[in-house]
Parts: sequence; structure tokens; C-alpha cells
Amino acid sequence: MKYIKPAAVVILAVILASCSPRQLKVELVLTNGDIETMDPGLPTAEAVAINNGRIVGVGTNDGVTSHFSGKRTVNLHSAYVIPGLIDGHAHMLDLGMSLQTVNLSGTRSPQEVATLVEEATARTRLGGWIRGSGWNPTSWHESLRDVGGLLDKAAPDNYVFLVSSNGEAIWVNEKVLRLVGIDRHTEAPQGGVIVRDSKGNPTGILAGSAISLVTSKLPRPSEDDIEDAIELASDTCARYGITEVQDAGIGRHTLDAYKLLADQGKLKIRIYAMYDGNDTTLPAILKSGPIVNYKKFFTLRSVRVDMDGPLASRQAAMVREYSDAPDQFGSTLMSEESLANLTIASLSSGFQVCAEAHGDRASDVVLDAYEKALKIAGVSDPRLRLECADVLLTRDIPRFKELGIIPSMQPSVCTSDMYWVESRLGPERTKDAFAWQSLLRDGNIIVSGSDFPNESPDPRVGIYSAVTRRDINGIPRSFADAKKYFQLTPGAEIDSSDFDGGFFPAQRMSLSDALKSFTVWPAYAAFQESEKGSITVGKYADITILRSNFHKIPVDEIPYDTIMATIVGGKFVYENPVARAWRSH
Repeated sequence: MKYIKPAAVVILAVILASCSPRQLKVELVLTNGDIETMDPGLPTAEAVAINNGRIVGVGTNDGVTSHFSGKRTVNLHSAYVIPGLIDGHAHMLDLGMSLQTVNLSGTRSPQEVATLVEEATARTRLGGWIRGSGWNPTSWHESLRDVGGLLDKAAPDNYVFLVSSNGEAIWVNEKVLRLVGIDRHTEAPQGGVIVRDSKGNPTGILAGSAISLVTSKLPRPSEDDIEDAIELASDTCARYGITEVQDAGIGRHTLDAYKLLADQGKLKIRIYAMYDGNDTTLPAILKSGPIVNYKKFFTLRSVRVDMDGPLASRQAAMVREYSDAPDQFGSTLMSEESLANLTIASLSSGFQVCAEAHGDRASDVVLDAYEKALKIAGVSDPRLRLECADVLLTRDIPRFKELGIIPSMQPSVCTSDMYWVESRLGPERTKDAFAWQSLLRDGNIIVSGSDFPNESPDPRVGIYSAVTRRDINGIPRSFADAKKYFQLTPGAEIDSSDFDGGFFPAQRMSLSDALKSFTVWPAYAAFQESEKGSITVGKYADITILRSNFHKIPVDEIPYDTIMATIVGGKFVYENPVARAWRSH
């Protein structure tokens, strides 16, 4: 069937309704909502009619109910209705895996960690893996040199793999060390640490680049493991009001799992996937071409590559040395020429490229490579993306608009990292860190995401972070907060206004822009603006319903507002128990 453009559908619906003595019967009608459509042609509404997974009517209560009769009609009692929230950069498999792990957050000693691992053995098959995350050695009184053997006693018959709260260290047991071949004679790679006891034996704690000594040899998750993890992540996202995730870097096994779950109807939310540019199967993927709207739930038409590492571990590639680590600049992971060639090949095969860069030098290289590729590829609508873009050169900010590059950024990463960013960069470079308003003023759009599971998948937190540039506790409200809680450059002349009401508050987004960055803008960045992103006749009925209109409540209440329901393709994939009080018939 030929797709009818939204404007044509509006006209068609009105003609049919006016010619019929009876209302058109549709699957679902939502009434008495406080609806923000993100559609400039009709910014607000009260009711929505939905049929066959798409929106067929939007308007006032009287206007919609006079034309449409729902098999199910739901009175929303003034609940806040917005287009389905889209997470523009996240990791579904990692989220699902993390939800299956032991939560070690809040533990105060290695003995506490070992106790939780021992409890996990009761629900883990012999010889299976116990994974955990969240341990924080800064809260321990014990030395890292004295923890050897604790995990072996707790889980002698299982493999144990625990990730620290900041992701910069792991703790494994002797069973894992033997599996990957690490012993007292193993040397740590450059930039890595193998913690050893007083006799020189590895304790099981590895940090920095030494982590790869373990992760590079870990067995792959099974197909069932991958499917279970994605299904769990899908359910979790639906509970947070998310209707689509743009999955930043999948491989062949994850691709197969997505297609199988879509075939089985087990994906509750839509997926827009980026293929891992380092995967050896990428040439075959490019040759076979994009997968668009598979079973209406899965699309693959992007390639994601890494240009550098995170700022937290000083792996982000910087033009000037780190302020708190002289002679360290970070490093790029691929050359400008390599990225340009990959971009040309991807665009020629119908794939968008999403290059991730954290440091200013890495972002500069990406923009140079993109500029070179665009001159050669000759693609009319490439929509190339720069993921993260944590720190930018001032001269590079105008290039996003000039080249048509879409910045894809993560607001809650800013408010997690802000505690130490100024000490890493110094006060002047920090002004171009997480430079949302600078990019918006130039006329760019911004795709917002969470980078979960490194951050919470909750988009309410992301919206709040974008609007306030404060953490969930409201920090910083003033320079006094910054002096108390932040790592600041000793002796530097710091402008106190840079912390007045938020972290460099001049870069805050407006609430309207923050909402667009989780709805209509990521839809555009995924070539989906005709299908989703706004509550518009003809588009998919992907809708998020909250208790309160964000424009009408104090901004500090946004992270705590109730998610009432999530609708994907006209079907409720999540309903808060509170929503059961809604009258439907």
C-alpha cells in the first residue's frame, strides 16, 4: 500500500468523517489530555484517535470524538501527553546484561561485595558467570593489595566479573584469571594496572588498559543470553516512557537477536541501530544494504565508530595537555583518512555514519574527515552525526551547521562528569564542554540520549539535566557548591557565575528544546521525521504519558513526575498501576 503523507491523511479523515452519518470506528481514542504535539501546525490538543498503529485524528475533545469512536476510549484526566520519548544514544544489550548483574552500589568494603557474590551463587548454575557492577574502592578502608582470595571463597565454582562504579576497574576471581592466562608473570600494558599482593600475585583487580587482558578473552554471550538481555532492556525502557532507542554499536549476534525478537513480537519499543564500525562483518553489512522498518520495529542504517576514549580516564584526545596531567593528551583511535574512507563507503551503501568523539582534537578530526568525505561522496542527505562531542574547539562549533553535522549528546553525562571536568580542562576549555546552547544558537538540532547503562535510562533525568545543568540533588546552585563538591584547578581564576544556578549555566537548553531533543530531533537524525517525533496525523502512534505538564511544574519536580503510560504503535506497552484509575470503555 502506498504511504499517504500526513497532510493528505488529515484531509482524507475529514472527508470521510463529513461524508459519513456515523463516527469512524477506530482502535483507540485518548481524550481529556494535556497534549504537547511537537507539531508546529497544531502545537497543543486534547484528544487523539489511533487506528492500525497510526494517528488518524488530533484536536479538541469535541472535534475528535465527533468524528471517531474508539473500540477503547481512555479518559486521561488532564495527564501530560507528548510524542514517544527517543533515547538518541544508548546500549540495549549492555543495559539488559547490567540488569542481570549483582548491584554492588553502596557497598562499603570488599567483604560486603564478597557476601553479595556468595548470595548470587544460589541463583547461578555451577560453572556459570556472576557479573556485578558498582563497587567503589574509594569507600573502602582496606587496601586493594589485600583482597586476593575473597571472591574465590565466595564463589569457588563460578566465574566472577565485577565492574567498578566508574567503569575504570574490574575485579575478578582466580577462576577468571586462569581462564584468561593472567598470573604473577603477566605484565600490565601501557596505561594499565594489575594490582598485586605483597607476594606479587595478582589480586584480581585490574584497571585502565589492563582491563582488556580480561575482556578480550571473555566468552561471548550465547544467543539466548543476548535475546533475554534485549527483551529485559526493552521492557525496562517502556517503563521509563521510552518508545525508541538508537542503539549505538551492535554486532552480528545482536542484529540477529533483534530480528528474531521482532519476528516474535517481543520488542516492546522500536530500535534504530548503528553497526559497530570495528566489527569484521561490516563489509558484508554494507554490501547487503540498510534494513529499514523491519516488522515496523527495527532499522539498521548507521555505522558507529570510536575516535577516542572517555574524558574520565584521560583517553579523550585533546589539542592541549590535560590541566591535571601534564604531558597527557589522550589519543585518537583512527586516522582522518581512515574515517573519511569509511564514511565514503558507508554513504555509498546507504548508511549514515555516527562517529563518537569526546575530546576537542578527536572532534576536530571527525569534522575534517566528514568534510572530506562529503565532497567526494556526493550524497544529497547524509545526516552525519558526531556522538558525545563532550569538548569542542571554539572554532569548530560553527562547522556543525556549515557541514550539516548533527551533534548527538547526553545531558546526564554532563551532570555526572561536571564534578571533575574543570580540573581536567581548566576554566577556559570548560566553557566549550557540553556546549549545547552554543550549538543551538547556530541553528543546529541536538539529539539527546543517556548512554545507558553508564547513566540512568530515565529520560526525565536527561530532560532535567539539559534544562538545569544540575545533578539530581540540585548541585551546583552557586559557586559555594562548586568549591565544596567539585575538583577545581588550584589557583586558577574561576568566574563564579559559571556555577551560578548550574554548571556553566549559559549552556543550558530551554525546556522546549530539551523536549525536542528527546522527540522530534532524534527522529529527524534517524531519517524518521515523517514517521515519528510528533503527534501528527499519519505518524506512528508512539506516545508517552506523564502525570504533569513539565511547563507547569517546578523544574526540580521533573525527574520525579509519574510516567503514567507508554504507547507504541497504538498499543499500551506500559501502564502505571496509578493509571488503572483511568476510565476506559
